[in-house]
Amino acid sequence: MPDDVGRRERKKLLTRQALVDAAVRLFTERGYDETAVADIAEAADVSKRTFFLHFATKEDVLLADGGVRIDLAVQAIEGRRPGAPIREVLAEATTCMIANTAGELPNGLAALRARLVVTTPAVQARVLHTMFVAQTRIAAALRKAYPDLLDEVTAAGVVGALTGAISAAAVASLQLGEPPEPTRAAMRHAAEIALDYVETLA
Repeated sequence: MPDDVGRRERKKLLTRQALVDAAVRLFTERGYDETAVADIAEAADVSKRTFFLHFATKEDVLLADGGVRIDLAVQAIEGRRPGAPIREVLAEATTCMIANTAGELPNGLAALRARLVVTTPAVQARVLHTMFVAQTRIAAALRKAYPDLLDEVTAAGVVGALTGAISAAAVASLQLGEPPEPTRAAMRHAAEIALDYVETLA
C-alpha cells in the first residue's frame, strides 16, 4: 500500500509539472489570452478534467507553488525556537520562501508571471488575491506567535511590507531579464530592507 500511494503521488506531481510546462510554453508561443485550458491539457496529454483536478483556473497555473510558500512561512513561524526575536523568525520564513523559488525561476514560470501581471488583468487580479491570502495567513501566524508584541494591524503591516518588498523586487529583476540567482539576490536584499524596521519591534 505505501508503494502504491508513493507511485500515485509521484504520478500526480509529474502530471502537475507537465501542465505547468505546457502552459509556460503555450503562453509564451501563442499568448496568454489565445491559450485555452483545453490547449494546455492537450499539450500535456491529459484531459480537461485532469487539468481541473490540479488547477481551478488558467491563472492558477501561473501560481503553481504559491500555496507551498505560504505553508513554509507559516511553518517557520510556528516552529520558531523559544524566545526567538521577530526579525530572526521572519528572516527564516523569508529564506524558506525564497529557496522554494528555485524550481520556478529556471523554467520561465516566474518571468512569464512577471510579464503577464502588468499586461493581463485576469492574471493581475489572481496574483493580488493570492498575495492577500498569503499576507493574511502569515500575519495571523505572526500575531499568534507574538501576542504581546504585535496587534493585528502591526502584524499585517509588517508582513505586507516584507512580502510586498520581496514581490516587487522579484518582478523588477525578472522584467530586466536577470537570471535566477540575481533575482533571488534581489529578493533577499529587499527582504533585508523591510526587516530592518522589524528590529524596532522587539
